[in-house]
Amino acid sequence: MKRILYLYSSVAALGGFLFGFDMSVISGTIPFITDYFHLSNSLLGYAVSSALVGCVVGAISVGKPGDIFGRRNVLKAMAALFLISAIGSGAAGSLTVFVIFRFIGGLAVGGASVMSPMYISEISPAKIRGRLVAITQLAIVIGALTAFFSNYLLVDLGTNNWRWMFWAEGVPALAFFILLFSVSPSPRWLVKVDRIEEARSVVRAVNHGGNVGQIINDIIQSINKEAFAKSVILFKKPYLRLVLIGIAVGMFNQFTGINVVFYYAPSLFKAAGFGNESALMQTVMVGATNLIFTVIAMSFIDKLGRKFLLIVGALGMPIFLGLFAAAFLKQSFAGYQVLIYLIGFVAFFASSQGLVIWVILSEMFPNNIRSRASSIGTFSHWFFNALTSFLFPIAAGAFGIGYIFIFYTIATLVSLLFFIKFLDETKGKTLEELERIVLK
Repeated sequence: MKRILYLYSSVAALGGFLFGFDMSVISGTIPFITDYFHLSNSLLGYAVSSALVGCVVGAISVGKPGDIFGRRNVLKAMAALFLISAIGSGAAGSLTVFVIFRFIGGLAVGGASVMSPMYISEISPAKIRGRLVAITQLAIVIGALTAFFSNYLLVDLGTNNWRWMFWAEGVPALAFFILLFSVSPSPRWLVKVDRIEEARSVVRAVNHGGNVGQIINDIIQSINKEAFAKSVILFKKPYLRLVLIGIAVGMFNQFTGINVVFYYAPSLFKAAGFGNESALMQTVMVGATNLIFTVIAMSFIDKLGRKFLLIVGALGMPIFLGLFAAAFLKQSFAGYQVLIYLIGFVAFFASSQGLVIWVILSEMFPNNIRSRASSIGTFSHWFFNALTSFLFPIAAGAFGIGYIFIFYTIATLVSLLFFIKFLDETKGKTLEELERIVLK
């Protein structure tokens, strides 16, 4: 039985792999698309953030289709969009065409970032739900590292190297689409659409040793069909507070500066005096750190809890963000200190916010509103991701890299206070038990 649970979770997590690959592949192409399309700082920000605009649209619009068609079917559509984007981005002959296909890829990333963790959350037993949903983040990290490494391998292919960097995404996108036909729909979605016996069969398959009848009854009792059908209820009591917390979680995640680091890592290393190949290699090292500490945190998330990991990360990240900012303010780049500071920052991020955000957003909302409310929280993540990524080249040219990272240092310290005051611990509880706690 457990084998089926891990199979379903791993297939759904391939959406996370493609998310990580698609969002990270751009970093290695920046010098080459800048030359090919003759990009200014503002046009570079436009090119990089075009996918992120798609992420914003994909995240905010996927909730309702997820309720109507189911999590699995929406993921199939996202897999198709990933494949179309990979082929089109690599074949683009103009900036306009490039931006259109990157936007399509962004739609897929935004949709998958909502639906992949939500699907896993809805099929998982409570005692290991955090670890299983965290497979999505592990897949994101592996996808990012794969993109960094494939960029490094393809950099010497000549003037078309950036095209092959994008085309490399097509293989896992096709595999994701095919493998989705081997998994069952979410049992909680099946209950919502009155396919009770199918839901019972899925729960029996993935919850070995659990009381299937009790689980199904708890799901049925938690679902209010009228609330499920109305979006307006999200912005009224008792749900409004949860929606606002979800928006803040997404915002603070991006105000660490993590995606500026990953999108612009080679550019940051070049600004510190490293050459093209060395900058790409150091980016691979940062990606490897992300992977290692994600794996470490996965073993603790169901033991120590989500809130504890967030607090530890919010204490550690500002130290390295501040050191990184100081290095650029002083123009002090002796040895590999910039690399060390980024590795320290990424280690704390990967073991806290990087792992926890997708778990929190997939489990903190009641059954009635989970798809739509998670969509809004993820929208916040992508909105601030797009905003900071678009503004970074412009702000770096106007104010310098150091001052930007001072802002991230302060914002991360503020997030510490927010997590302490507003977040409830969710470890070890069923989604229906959590619903009773957050709505009390």
